[in-house]
Amino acid sequence: MLAIDDVIISEDVLNQYFACDISCCKGACCVEGDAGAPLEEEEIAILEDCLEEIKPFMTEKGVETVTKSGVFDYDMDGVLVTPLINDSECVFVYFDENDAKCAIEKAFLEKKIGFWKPISCHLYPIRIKKCNYYEVLNCHQWEVCSAARKHGKDLGIRLLDYLKEPLKRKFGGVWIEKMQKNFYP
Repeated sequence: MLAIDDVIISEDVLNQYFACDISCCKGACCVEGDAGAPLEEEEIAILEDCLEEIKPFMTEKGVETVTKSGVFDYDMDGVLVTPLINDSECVFVYFDENDAKCAIEKAFLEKKIGFWKPISCHLYPIRIKKCNYYEVLNCHQWEVCSAARKHGKDLGIRLLDYLKEPLKRKFGGVWIEKMQKNFYP
């Protein structure tokens, strides 16, 4: 376990190798599971403000769902999440060939919006749990990411290195420097 400021990084995050391999998983994290992606409260307003720019990249069912129900839902624990289409894929998914991809990220990459995607998606497979005054980083162990763990190990890419950009986005550059100093002494 590693503590940096008010963030605790669990052993499973520290010891994990990871590099997404969408050719193997086909973006399964966007279409499988029992709830949508966790959202931070401020991300809801951003998604609502950017929705018209995101819609052209969404599926017809996704647009239908957000038009009817909005850009967020609650999971079984009362956590804010992206809505799902028919209890399956995220409303913000689109398909490129057979690969599930994020319409929010597509709008960002095409410079239509300034928001990359929800931080929980950007940090995946790291999940953040709030615990009193701390945020605890854990690695979600899901079979759909087994190829990414193998790919990361084959390439020698640690999870913390692979997710450096979203970690910087979430916690800031100074935090990243402290993490690197403590993790790579």
